[in-house]
Amino acid sequence: MENYLSLSETAEIIGKSKETLRRWDNEGILNAVREPVSNYRVYRKDDIENLMGKLFDENFEDNISNYVEPLDQFTVLELFAGAGGLAIGMEKSGLKCVALNEIDKWACKTLRTNRPNWNVLEGDIKSFDFREYKNKADIVTGGFPCQAFSYAGKKLGLEDARGTLFYEFARVVKEVQPSICIGENVRGLLSHDKGKTLKGMISILDEIGYKVVPVEVLKAINYRVPQKRERLILVGVRKDIDIAYEYPKKHNKVYNLKDALKKGDLFDKDVPNSDGAKYPEYKKKVLDLVPPKGYWRDLPLDLQKEYMGGSFYLGGGKTGMARRIGWDEPSLTLTCSPAQKQTERCHPDETRPFTVREYARIQTFPDDWKFVGSTAQQYKQIGNAVPVNLGEEIGYSVIKFLNKYYQAKNN
Repeated sequence: MENYLSLSETAEIIGKSKETLRRWDNEGILNAVREPVSNYRVYRKDDIENLMGKLFDENFEDNISNYVEPLDQFTVLELFAGAGGLAIGMEKSGLKCVALNEIDKWACKTLRTNRPNWNVLEGDIKSFDFREYKNKADIVTGGFPCQAFSYAGKKLGLEDARGTLFYEFARVVKEVQPSICIGENVRGLLSHDKGKTLKGMISILDEIGYKVVPVEVLKAINYRVPQKRERLILVGVRKDIDIAYEYPKKHNKVYNLKDALKKGDLFDKDVPNSDGAKYPEYKKKVLDLVPPKGYWRDLPLDLQKEYMGGSFYLGGGKTGMARRIGWDEPSLTLTCSPAQKQTERCHPDETRPFTVREYARIQTFPDDWKFVGSTAQQYKQIGNAVPVNLGEEIGYSVIKFLNKYYQAKNN
């Protein structure tokens, strides 16, 4: 089977759903074949690599732009701000940050080090009253964690969500009354508790006076980010505003790892040197045998069994294990720890994890954005962040919405 990949493995590597691959098979874009021994429907590695080249290596010009000038100084209050990925992106788009709340002390130090003028509210969101920002923030944003609710009845109200961080997000929105609020989360929120969690969030925003735009999952590779990260975006528009919010248009150029780490369209110089984690010797010996764009299935069979242990017999893709990224593909989603067994992201040429500055580049942070704390703390801050360029594109979509509202209000 070493020259073939299963449907789920192919879907994971290419970053498309199984349904898309089945459609592509019918349309002749990427054909499945019968594996000679098992007779399962599988994909030839060569066919996938040829298609990956077409998907990620096109040298065409990107003729999509979401850029828009703000008609006024629009302001944003950010909750769960982390190390500032979304905040820098919003700033780049032309929005002004009036305050940021974050509980992690190292992330707060990072924010203050880079933006001494930002109002960083350090501490548990529960201990802050945000009513002073009413009429001072056009937008409230926040990447709240995904937590289940206890249902008191068929319809979920704000009080039913007490004790969750989404409750705090909704409480702040209710206190501040922004024109628009934006929550961001992992794709898994769609199916969390069989979809009830998301349904509950929409119900709560409705109760506090916000109409939720149909939820979308934005793929970072469509927004000038060289990484296959996905973020679910939850947008609520205050009910007295009759203006439609539109998600940012997808770009038609996809950037790869070379664009992230070398001088080119995304950055005007090669990635600067920095500290980085190292693999233990046993792992280095294993990953030395994995080619660029390869993973554990590229190891000799006896090593596959030894490295994967019981997982070897469980089936499924597990394509993040013993994974070496190729120069001509976007990185897989970065995690908070670069050397974990489930989520290895090995450098294409050297057998090591990405360094801190390489991590930051893949998340499109500017090179002059300094991260404070131990190397492990820095990886965690970067791995948790919203990619800066995705934040910028979302910022433009919000400015476009607020411009229309501003014009309608003044006419």
